[in-house]
Parts: sequence; structure tokens; C-alpha cells
Amino acid sequence: MKEKFFDLWNELKKRLHEQPNVASRPGGERYFQVRDVWFCSIGANVGYEQDGKHENFERPVLIVQKFNHDVFWGVPLTSNLKEGFYYAPIFIGAHKNNSILSQMSLWDARRLLRKIGKISEQDYQRVIEQLICILKLNGSPQERGASEPEGVVKLL
Repeated sequence: MKEKFFDLWNELKKRLHEQPNVASRPGGERYFQVRDVWFCSIGANVGYEQDGKHENFERPVLIVQKFNHDVFWGVPLTSNLKEGFYYAPIFIGAHKNNSILSQMSLWDARRLLRKIGKISEQDYQRVIEQLICILKLNGSPQERGASEPEGVVKLL
């Protein structure tokens, strides 16, 4: 089993909690928007939940929905290109990534570290359509004994 660094993550999480909100920082240099991709401190997590990497427990995250200057729904990204119902391919510039749709979560903006880029409107619509498809289901296609539903996105 892979070693997890929960104590280190908890110390970093305490520091993140104490820092000012990104929207209130002078100059607003970390202002975030829908379709942005940011490195985000997502932490050391339990079981199959996606972990962050390196000293900041960071991972690229796509901003899917911004609720206000404090919180957003985000989808973690991976360079591991998989096909399947819970993945949607996107490009950040020329780099192909997968959004891990099953790991969408609400995050506080204080977790945002630095902006990587912005995805195209077409890639964003693909992610949103796939999320809607997932949310309309009652379980995964495999759990229901069905093949993948119409509209599932395949790797480009």
C-alpha cells in the first residue's frame, strides 16, 4: 500500500485555512474563472480518492462552476489517458489530459496555487455534457448491466 502523508497534509491544510481568500489579495492576481485550470492543493486523501503530489499536495484542477469568490466545483486532471464513462479528454494548450469526472468536488479558493491555463469552450462543453450524463444516471452503466450510454466521450 502506498504511504500517505496525512500529518504533513494536515499541517499544510491549517496554513491554507489561515491565508486570505484569493479574491481579496492585492491586485487580484489569483482571480479564477470557469474553464480555468489551476494547480490546487487537493491533499492526501482516503482510499481511491485522487491525491495531490509534491510538497503542496497539488494537482491540476479544472474550474467547472464558480459559485462566488470563495468556492467552486472542480474536477481534477490527470495526464494518464483513460477511456471510460467517468473521464473526458481536454487540452491545455497542446497537452492532452483527462478530467476525472467521478472526482468532482467543492473546493475553497484558498487551495488554488497558480494558474496553468484555460481550456477551450468546446472542451468545456464536452466536460459539462458528460457530467450531466453522469448525474442523470442511477449508478454506473456497469452496475445497471448496460453498455455505456449515448453521448459518452471517447479519447480524441
